[in-house]
Amino acid sequence: MQTAMKDTAVESSEAGRLIGSDKVEGTEVHDRAGNRLGTIERVMIDKLSGKVAYAVMSFGGFLGLGERYHPLPWAVLDYDTNQHAYVVDLDTTTLEKAPTIGNQDRVDLSDETYGREVHDYYKVRPFWL
Repeated sequence: MQTAMKDTAVESSEAGRLIGSDKVEGTEVHDRAGNRLGTIERVMIDKLSGKVAYAVMSFGGFLGLGERYHPLPWAVLDYDTNQHAYVVDLDTTTLEKAPTIGNQDRVDLSDETYGREVHDYYKVRPFWL
C-alpha cells in the first residue's frame, strides 16, 4: 500500500497549506537573516490531539560528530516559501544554550517536565495546553 500511495497525486504534490511529513524532514532551518542553522530530522506529533509538538533539528557538529538535536516547539517555526526553509527568531548563541539531545542520550519528549523546560526556554505555550 505504501508503494501505491507514493504514486498518487496526493503523495506526489503538496496540497495548498498541507505538506507531507517526508517533505518536512530534511528541510533546512534558517535564522531571519537567512543563515542556515540546521535541518529538521524528525517531526513529533501528539498521538492524542494530532498536534505537531516538535520539529527535532540537527545542529552543530562536523560530519555527524558532535551533532546535537534540538526539539523546537512547532510554534517557533515559520515556513518561508522564498527560502524553501523553516525560519526561526533564534541565533546560534541561543541554540547553543537551548535544551539539546545528544546521539547517545535517551530523552522522553512526551515527558511533561522536560516539555515545560523546552517550551519555557523558547517562551511559547506548550502544545498540550
